[in-house]
Amino acid sequence: MHHIPRHHPRRARRTAALALAAALLAVTTAACGSSGSGSGGSGDTAAVSEPTGSVKRGTVLSNPFDKPDLVLTDTRGETYELIEETRGRPTLVYFGYTHCPDVCPLTMSNIAVAKSKLPEADQEKLRVVFITSDPERDTPASLGKWLRAQDPDFTGLTGDFDTIQAGARTLGISLEPPVVEEDGDVVSSHGTQVLAFLPKDDKAHVLYTSDVPVEVYEQDLPKLVKGELP
Repeated sequence: MHHIPRHHPRRARRTAALALAAALLAVTTAACGSSGSGSGGSGDTAAVSEPTGSVKRGTVLSNPFDKPDLVLTDTRGETYELIEETRGRPTLVYFGYTHCPDVCPLTMSNIAVAKSKLPEADQEKLRVVFITSDPERDTPASLGKWLRAQDPDFTGLTGDFDTIQAGARTLGISLEPPVVEEDGDVVSSHGTQVLAFLPKDDKAHVLYTSDVPVEVYEQDLPKLVKGELP
């Protein structure tokens, strides 16, 4: 089952940036379903944009986003302050969940492959933060196990859904609480954007949609680590 939640623009000084994110959200919101008893797909797929003749690349934001002031729990069960823990570090932030059958694992895999191509010193600088949109099922332990299969250095965060949802909204990303259907499937809608924060000012300058291929991440990560725009 697929649905695209309505997005209401915020009347603030970042109206232009949020309007851009809203436009991208229209083709990058995934409504992913999975069995209530385990991970994996139930036949549902993500609603994403159709590929075009040219390679999809990241979008440089004319009005960069501030990093959300999120205090959550990491996969070790410890408090994690996003701003403090990633200050001065090139950082990729993504909201998703471990029961997602397609978009979330593919996105994390693409980033993991691209990260592995970096020199070791640059890999150590990069922070990749996966924030769950399904905290009721994504416990620190289960989230940690899922992420270790992608890259053991990825950071996984969970916590109160309302807090996570509010943080995502500051980046123009829509999250909806998971819904249990009559057949037992769990349907969760979440924005599928990856936000790239540069170390020079800790702001998100680049937005990647779910149809950006691994080759683009491979080309862009060396520049992002150095604080440069792709």
